[in-house]
Amino acid sequence: MRVLYDWLKEFVDVKASPGELRERLSLAGIAIDAVEDSPAGPVLEADLTANRPDALGHLGLAREVAALNRGALKPVEIRLTEAAEATASATSVTIECPELCGRYTARVIRGVRVGPSPDWLRQRIEALGQGSINNVVDATNYVMYELGHPLHAFDYDRLAEHRIVVRRPRPGELLRTLDGVERKLTGEMCVIADAARSVALGGIMGGEASEITPSSRTVLLESAWFDPASIRRASKALGLRTEASIRFGRGADPEMAELASRRAAQLIVELAGGEVLAGAIDAYPRPLAPLSIDLRGSEIARILGAEIPRRDVEAILRSLGFAPEAADSEPGAEEPRWRCRQPSWRLDVTREIDLVEEVARHYGYDRFPSRLPPARQAAARLAHAATLDRLRERLVGLGYEEFIAITLVDPARDEVFRPDGAEPVRLANPLSEDASVLRTSSVVSLVATLEWNLNRGQRDLRLFEIGRRYRLSPSGKPVETRTLTLGLTGHAREKSVYEPAREFGFEDLKGDCDLLGELCGCFAWEKGGPKWLDPACAARVKIALDIVGAEAGFAGRLARGAAEAWKLRQRVYLAELALEPILEAIERAGARRRFRRIPRLAGVERDFSLLLAAGTTFAQVREAVAAAGVAEVAAIEPVDRYQGDQVPAGKYSLLVRIRFESPEVTFTEAQLADFTARIVASLEQRLGATLRAK
Repeated sequence: MRVLYDWLKEFVDVKASPGELRERLSLAGIAIDAVEDSPAGPVLEADLTANRPDALGHLGLAREVAALNRGALKPVEIRLTEAAEATASATSVTIECPELCGRYTARVIRGVRVGPSPDWLRQRIEALGQGSINNVVDATNYVMYELGHPLHAFDYDRLAEHRIVVRRPRPGELLRTLDGVERKLTGEMCVIADAARSVALGGIMGGEASEITPSSRTVLLESAWFDPASIRRASKALGLRTEASIRFGRGADPEMAELASRRAAQLIVELAGGEVLAGAIDAYPRPLAPLSIDLRGSEIARILGAEIPRRDVEAILRSLGFAPEAADSEPGAEEPRWRCRQPSWRLDVTREIDLVEEVARHYGYDRFPSRLPPARQAAARLAHAATLDRLRERLVGLGYEEFIAITLVDPARDEVFRPDGAEPVRLANPLSEDASVLRTSSVVSLVATLEWNLNRGQRDLRLFEIGRRYRLSPSGKPVETRTLTLGLTGHAREKSVYEPAREFGFEDLKGDCDLLGELCGCFAWEKGGPKWLDPACAARVKIALDIVGAEAGFAGRLARGAAEAWKLRQRVYLAELALEPILEAIERAGARRRFRRIPRLAGVERDFSLLLAAGTTFAQVREAVAAAGVAEVAAIEPVDRYQGDQVPAGKYSLLVRIRFESPEVTFTEAQLADFTARIVASLEQRLGATLRAK
């Protein structure tokens, strides 16, 4: 919402400069993101929450300024001269769906001359982002920005039988709206019709058949109130979001309809001439019943931790329109108490706690003491908290940076990573379509984060997230699973005078996962993975069976099709692991850990340069070494892998380093030769491996 500083002055005495007003409103809960200059004066860019439709007009925001100064609004003065003929003799209004349209007012203005708007009006609405159309339409838009209530002007002579019917659409009914699009209407929508056809989408947009043109001479002015939920549903279904639908969808003031109608009629006569017929048709089937809310001084002190002077409480509530009346004079009253009336423009305020919030934000949060309330129970860390800290420290030590993502995602993007048969958890009434499902895989957020950073020049990334994914169970209940996701892309090593640059590869991701696996005993790896990983570079990760026996997740390179969907132009390596079994395994491994004396005697290392068949994994090599039965083997590490001209086709060379240790003796050459022979024999028998000739 854009607000003109000079326009605010027409409703309230503004004592602060635009910059000071920005700061004061922001501290009071009305966030002002920026102040800009325009031909119409300073413009304040307000970021309003969904419960504040009253502030979507200059009058409503001026009320907030008045409360800051403990003052009052200037009255909205309307001088409207009416003709002798009554509006009721020229038109009629019938509401067939009061559940969708709670109020509809109509006025008729004859003898108008449609033309360009004056500079002062055009400058104001253009500064707010609204293009100028003509003096009649601009007048309705001006009043919408002024009072926060949308209106619509019809060409009276193009309405069949000159009457209005508010109804639901007929089966198969179509309407061409002012944007030139023919729209198919459904039975849940509200349309404004004449005696023959629909002429507007109630609360959203008018139709081409009745729009104001340079030849229009008589105007029927609509000022109504529509059910917020129905407007939101219709706007979403049609993909049509307008200034009117934003205001009606959030809940406009039903009592403002008649005042806005008179104000618009006055402005149209001033700009386009003509005469206003006497009175207005006001169809209001169920008038709003004001709500009474009690506020106690003790509740203010309990919630806010400090007492607020009585005069400030009353001045704030009075400025905001809650009309507080002292109720502590009643018998038995021992504390300040007020009986307040809910104003029609603040239908979101329904409880005592809502009034406490209104008082607090205008009194000033910075005026309350900075102290924590006393704890009612002893603090305790969550389950696995210490283990999670160890896991996080290991990841940070490996060079990863943690990010936190919103779990609401775009359904189309989520589908890329959604397992077959998994049903997503969908929001019944999302704020936007691109955040309408809870992610079924946390990889979707990781890829989106990598995309965001790559598009902003960050090419070398190591990221992780500890989050949650959500899926529906066969019974229809949502299931929440904690996950750990890892992502690598870019260079693992920058170019230097000593070494060339090296990009991340799958071995980097696998190595990092194995270092995490050390905390829980060991990870086991198997070929395969989900559809979003490249089949040539994908693996399943399992926790060692003697610890938990659970599958941890997947790791590999993002498939080309998935990468192209995000326009990722460099290789990305990803892992998604279930967090709970990993944490449980770490704790079980920790419970099994025992003290072992550091060997007194130095160990011995031997390198084995092996020729292996392509496709042989290091895990198979490690199993073959273990099968040799050499108890003195303390560690087995891969050192180098080579595949080139000097290696036969279908083979590759793997340099393996094995460390032998003994707490009792120093190894002799004969013992080492025996160990070597047994290991080589096991490798030859199990894998067909041979020692590579030097």
